[in-house]
Amino acid sequence: MPTKGARGTARSAPTGPQPPQTTNHPHRIAIIGGGPGGLYAAALLKRLRPHREVTVWERNAPDDTFGFGVVLSDETLGGIEHADPNVYAALQQHFTRWDDIDIVHRGTRHTSGGHGFAALGRKRLLEILHDRCRDLGVELRFHSEAPHPARLAGAYDLVIAADGVHSTTREAYAQMFRPQVTAHRCRYIWLAADFALDAFRFEIAETEHGVMQLHGYPYAADASTVIVEMREEVWRAAGFEELDAQESIEHCAKIFADALGGRPLRSNNSAWSTFRTVVNERWSHGNVVLLGDAAHTAHFSIGSGTKLAVEDALALAACLEEQDSLQGALAAYEEERRPVVASTQRAARASLEWFENLALHLDQPPRQFAFNLLTRSRRVTHDNLRLRDPRFTEAVEREFGCPPGTPPMFTPLRLRGLTLRNRVVVSPMDMYSATDGLPGDFHLVHLGARALGGAGLVMTEMVCVSPEGRITPGCTGLYTGKQAEAWKRITEFVHARAPGTAIGVQLGHSGRKGSTKLMWEGIDEPLDDGNWPLVAASPIPYKPHSQTPRELSRAQLTDLREQFTSAAWRAARAGFDLLELHCAHGYLLSGFLSPLTNRRTDAYGGSLAKRLRFPLEVFDAVRGVWPQEKPLTVRISATDWAKGGNTAEDAVEIARAFAAHGADAIDVSTGQVVADERPEYGRSYQTPYADRIRHATGIPVIAVGVISSWDDVNSLILAGRTDLCALARPHLYDPHWTLHAAAEQGYDGPGVAWPAPYRAGSRRPQTGRTDAPKPRLSLGS
Repeated sequence: MPTKGARGTARSAPTGPQPPQTTNHPHRIAIIGGGPGGLYAAALLKRLRPHREVTVWERNAPDDTFGFGVVLSDETLGGIEHADPNVYAALQQHFTRWDDIDIVHRGTRHTSGGHGFAALGRKRLLEILHDRCRDLGVELRFHSEAPHPARLAGAYDLVIAADGVHSTTREAYAQMFRPQVTAHRCRYIWLAADFALDAFRFEIAETEHGVMQLHGYPYAADASTVIVEMREEVWRAAGFEELDAQESIEHCAKIFADALGGRPLRSNNSAWSTFRTVVNERWSHGNVVLLGDAAHTAHFSIGSGTKLAVEDALALAACLEEQDSLQGALAAYEEERRPVVASTQRAARASLEWFENLALHLDQPPRQFAFNLLTRSRRVTHDNLRLRDPRFTEAVEREFGCPPGTPPMFTPLRLRGLTLRNRVVVSPMDMYSATDGLPGDFHLVHLGARALGGAGLVMTEMVCVSPEGRITPGCTGLYTGKQAEAWKRITEFVHARAPGTAIGVQLGHSGRKGSTKLMWEGIDEPLDDGNWPLVAASPIPYKPHSQTPRELSRAQLTDLREQFTSAAWRAARAGFDLLELHCAHGYLLSGFLSPLTNRRTDAYGGSLAKRLRFPLEVFDAVRGVWPQEKPLTVRISATDWAKGGNTAEDAVEIARAFAAHGADAIDVSTGQVVADERPEYGRSYQTPYADRIRHATGIPVIAVGVISSWDDVNSLILAGRTDLCALARPHLYDPHWTLHAAAEQGYDGPGVAWPAPYRAGSRRPQTGRTDAPKPRLSLGS
């Protein structure tokens, strides 16, 4: 019996076509699409209840297929073995297995082992599933267009739409499923070679037209899948648009002749395609349910299409057995699969975008390039790769400059005259706990505790340059001498009690996002009383009910520059080691940078160069009073996550402009510029923006955003995607996060130091006994 699915409260099913019966054991089942997902669902449902009538419609012939090989994970195979041993046994006879991944770049091949792949021909997989369906009594209708899904929904108890990325069922009910289909920047073609590669192979070709890549893997003793991919503009420049199918294939074989050993490539009616990511708001409508590519797609570079479809079939069959109604089963199926699919799609999107931006990484040292490629989706990490292939990982670490036994996160970094002993930053976090802008005992304890916790750099919250520049009444400032003295108390504590830890100050002005309640009283909500007037680049309220700011005049811009320079001068007197200018998150300087918040028609608005003018003037003024030996960094929002706003390309130009004016690093955040933004959250979701800026400009970067584990930090640093990692919530959960990261990795070097009073805690405390004998026999009652 299939593994049980997720349990929970079933959501109400949408209105729509009603089945003749709505039990959890539908008798008559129609399946649209004869790919692996549809066929496997048919076999499972028929095997579970042999009396069922299960019919599969497939418009093509039995042996028509897109692509050549299929890669399945051990996890997916385990589910197949548990649900249908017959299918598993048949698959086992035809698998090609291998462990290595080869990355070939600029004539150098690096091999990483220990990965474990299993593949077989797609036609063979279909044959196995065809045979299993026939043995079980499933009716297979080839060369047959399925009736309209509305007709099937009226005649059958359940309709499973497994009709692929171009699903006609999904389009027929588009208003209910609400699909979002995103086309991407690369063209690719699915081909095959009549010999077996000895590893999963990635090969990079730098041509006169641009970079191209080959993805290849064996799927039989005498055959390999070969996918050739390149950016759209490269595809056009190389003339592929003008070539017929055979000419394209021959040209690809010539470009990658070394990988192929001079052998030809072949096609199965393959054509150049643009990958499309499919996301649906709903997966079911009445008694019609989406499965596999009809419901979701994930880029082939992580090899998940067939895997997801087969796992969908397993989950759907399990939920139909477990739930009390058909509608409950379909809701449970979606509830179980949606988070798994979303996680896979995030990884696939990261992998897809890495290959789209492959040209950024070409100048990396070969081993670091290989490590970067292997960890591109965030599913393979430094620690994971060290377990799979310690020799390869140690070689990457040596090339990076890690001393023996030193994790990448504990290597030093120099910014101007400041050397940070490790790559961990306590990210700026607004505490909303000041009175009249004055930091007090809370701030001493908060920042002092995190400095004692081992991070290389501890940042203050955004410290405001004027009373009117505060976000809330609880925000700190540096607009009086008394505030500077209070900050000096904190920096002196850090320098005396946590030697080796640097402390930085982030200066900013709230702009149109000021005069609001404390976060826990209503984030971004205007004060009920005691409001102060707001100023901004343009008179646009943050939310419809927010206060409308006044547009800054030329004279006021001059006053603001003076406020920033005065605060910077006080910060230097207070003993801070680093200063960061806050030009992100929709605050005043960020408001000048974004076209969504800057509608000015004078010299400070319009083109990006003009929108940069005032933030650069402030930067120059601050740099003029900030000590030359101390670094000055800038935090930016690398995308507004909103139509018409700044993009990743704009972020590169913004970073380049600040670098030209002397910025020592760019702290790369995103969004929070407009209230109607649409962020794409996920693990280390902002890092690709830091990566792009770093490789396009050469300036050091700080990555931030859902970086939560020391393994993530090591992976990002060693791959060269960032120079520093800033963590916020992990440091709220554990002020000693960095010390604990060192202890858990067995590291005790100069990159981190336990304060003398805490050394007794440098080992994990003992817990309850876990070595009791395991029960060996269960007796029945």
